[in-house]
Amino acid sequence: MEIRQVMEDKKRYLPLLLLADEQEDMIDRYLERGTMYVLDDGGVVGECVVTGEGDGVLELKSLAVAPEAQGKGYGRALIDFLCRTYRGRFRVLQAGTGDSPLTVPFYKRCGFVRSHVVEGFFTDHYDHPIIEAGVRLRDMVYLRKTL
Repeated sequence: MEIRQVMEDKKRYLPLLLLADEQEDMIDRYLERGTMYVLDDGGVVGECVVTGEGDGVLELKSLAVAPEAQGKGYGRALIDFLCRTYRGRFRVLQAGTGDSPLTVPFYKRCGFVRSHVVEGFFTDHYDHPIIEAGVRLRDMVYLRKTL
Protein backbone atom coordinates (compact mmCIF):
# COMPACT_ATOMS: atom_id res chain seq x y z
CA MET A 1 0.00 0.00 0.00
CA GLU A 2 1.32 3.43 -0.99
CA ILE A 3 -0.12 6.90 -0.45
CA ARG A 4 1.18 9.55 -2.82
CA GLN A 5 0.46 13.19 -3.57
CA VAL A 6 -1.18 14.11 -6.87
CA MET A 7 0.36 17.29 -8.24
CA GLU A 8 -1.39 17.66 -11.59
CA ASP A 9 -4.38 16.42 -13.57
CA LYS A 10 -6.33 15.78 -10.36
CA LYS A 11 -9.55 15.34 -12.31
CA ARG A 12 -8.34 12.03 -13.68
CA TYR A 13 -9.61 10.72 -10.32
CA LEU A 14 -13.06 12.26 -10.84
CA PRO A 15 -14.92 8.94 -10.44
CA LEU A 16 -13.48 8.61 -6.90
CA LEU A 17 -14.01 12.30 -6.13
CA LEU A 18 -17.66 11.98 -7.14
CA LEU A 19 -18.14 9.22 -4.57
CA ALA A 20 -17.41 11.75 -1.83
CA ASP A 21 -19.05 14.76 -3.43
CA GLU A 22 -21.48 13.96 -6.20
CA GLN A 23 -21.66 17.40 -7.82
CA GLU A 24 -18.63 18.31 -9.93
CA ASP A 25 -18.93 22.08 -9.56
CA MET A 26 -18.72 21.64 -5.77
CA ILE A 27 -15.49 19.64 -6.23
CA ASP A 28 -14.18 22.46 -8.43
CA ARG A 29 -14.46 24.86 -5.48
CA TYR A 30 -11.61 23.15 -3.61
CA LEU A 31 -9.78 20.73 -5.88
CA GLU A 32 -7.10 22.98 -7.34
CA ARG A 33 -6.37 24.86 -4.11
CA GLY A 34 -6.29 21.61 -2.16
CA THR A 35 -3.59 19.02 -1.67
CA MET A 36 -4.67 15.67 -3.07
CA TYR A 37 -3.45 12.20 -2.14
CA VAL A 38 -4.32 8.80 -3.57
CA LEU A 39 -3.98 5.41 -1.95
CA ASP A 40 -2.66 2.75 -4.28
CA ASP A 41 -2.86 -0.94 -3.39
CA GLY A 42 -2.46 -2.75 -6.70
CA GLY A 43 -4.36 0.18 -8.25
CA VAL A 44 -5.77 3.42 -6.89
CA VAL A 45 -8.55 2.56 -4.43
CA GLY A 46 -8.89 5.77 -2.43
CA GLU A 47 -8.38 9.52 -2.46
CA CYS A 48 -8.47 12.52 -0.17
CA VAL A 49 -8.15 16.28 -0.56
CA VAL A 50 -7.22 18.70 2.24
CA THR A 51 -7.11 22.48 2.45
CA GLY A 52 -5.65 24.85 5.00
CA GLU A 53 -8.49 26.97 6.38
CA GLY A 54 -6.49 29.28 8.65
CA ASP A 55 -6.17 29.40 12.44
CA GLY A 56 -4.47 25.98 12.50
CA VAL A 57 -7.37 24.16 10.82
CA LEU A 58 -6.77 21.59 8.09
CA GLU A 59 -10.01 20.61 6.40
CA LEU A 60 -10.64 17.25 4.81
CA LYS A 61 -12.70 18.27 1.78
CA SER A 62 -12.92 14.85 0.17
CA LEU A 63 -12.36 11.28 1.30
CA ALA A 64 -13.45 8.35 -0.84
CA VAL A 65 -12.70 4.67 -1.21
CA ALA A 66 -13.88 2.66 -4.22
CA PRO A 67 -16.98 0.61 -3.32
CA GLU A 68 -15.23 -2.73 -3.89
CA ALA A 69 -12.42 -1.67 -1.52
CA GLN A 70 -14.54 -0.30 1.31
CA GLY A 71 -14.37 -1.90 4.74
CA LYS A 72 -10.70 -2.84 4.35
CA GLY A 73 -9.19 0.03 6.35
CA TYR A 74 -8.22 2.28 3.45
CA GLY A 75 -10.25 5.27 4.67
CA ARG A 76 -8.73 5.01 8.13
CA ALA A 77 -5.26 4.63 6.55
CA LEU A 78 -5.76 7.92 4.68
CA ILE A 79 -6.87 9.71 7.85
CA ASP A 80 -3.94 8.27 9.83
CA PHE A 81 -1.59 9.41 7.05
CA LEU A 82 -3.02 12.94 7.18
CA CYS A 83 -2.64 13.06 10.96
CA ARG A 84 1.01 11.98 10.77
CA THR A 85 1.80 14.26 7.83
CA TYR A 86 0.22 17.43 9.20
CA ARG A 87 0.79 17.07 12.97
CA GLY A 88 2.85 20.03 14.11
CA ARG A 89 1.77 22.16 11.14
CA PHE A 90 -1.94 22.29 12.02
CA ARG A 91 -3.84 22.00 15.31
CA VAL A 92 -7.01 20.34 14.05
CA LEU A 93 -8.19 18.10 11.23
CA GLN A 94 -11.79 19.02 10.38
CA ALA A 95 -14.23 17.16 8.14
CA GLY A 96 -17.64 18.30 6.93
CA THR A 97 -20.12 15.62 5.95
CA GLY A 98 -23.79 14.90 5.71
CA ASP A 99 -25.57 13.68 8.83
CA SER A 100 -25.48 10.14 7.48
CA PRO A 101 -25.54 6.82 9.31
CA LEU A 102 -22.56 5.76 7.16
CA THR A 103 -20.13 8.66 7.41
CA VAL A 104 -20.61 10.15 10.89
CA PRO A 105 -19.95 6.83 12.69
CA PHE A 106 -16.86 6.27 10.51
CA TYR A 107 -15.38 9.60 11.53
CA LYS A 108 -16.23 8.98 15.19
CA ARG A 109 -14.42 5.61 15.04
CA CYS A 110 -11.40 7.54 13.70
CA GLY A 111 -11.40 9.81 16.76
CA PHE A 112 -13.38 12.78 15.46
CA VAL A 113 -15.97 14.57 17.60
CA ARG A 114 -18.89 16.75 16.48
CA SER A 115 -18.00 20.41 16.26
CA HIS A 116 -20.85 22.32 14.63
CA VAL A 117 -23.59 22.14 11.99
CA VAL A 118 -24.27 24.30 8.92
CA GLU A 119 -28.01 24.05 8.49
CA GLY A 120 -29.38 23.57 4.99
CA PHE A 121 -25.97 23.18 3.35
CA PHE A 122 -26.95 20.34 1.04
CA THR A 123 -30.35 21.76 0.14
CA ASP A 124 -28.89 25.25 -0.48
CA HIS A 125 -25.76 24.32 -2.48
CA TYR A 126 -26.67 21.25 -4.54
CA ASP A 127 -28.88 21.19 -7.60
CA HIS A 128 -30.43 17.83 -6.68
CA PRO A 129 -31.29 15.93 -3.50
CA ILE A 130 -28.33 14.14 -1.95
CA ILE A 131 -29.38 10.74 -0.57
CA GLU A 132 -27.05 8.54 1.46
CA ALA A 133 -28.09 5.25 3.06
CA GLY A 134 -31.72 6.17 2.37
CA VAL A 135 -31.40 9.50 4.19
CA ARG A 136 -31.83 12.84 2.38
CA LEU A 137 -28.95 15.03 3.48
CA ARG A 138 -29.84 18.55 4.53
CA ASP A 139 -27.27 19.85 7.04
CA MET A 140 -23.47 19.73 6.94
CA VAL A 141 -22.07 18.23 10.13
CA TYR A 142 -18.53 19.26 11.02
CA LEU A 143 -16.35 16.90 13.00
CA ARG A 144 -12.90 17.66 14.39
CA LYS A 145 -9.87 15.73 15.55
CA THR A 146 -6.90 17.25 17.37
CA LEU A 147 -3.63 16.62 15.56
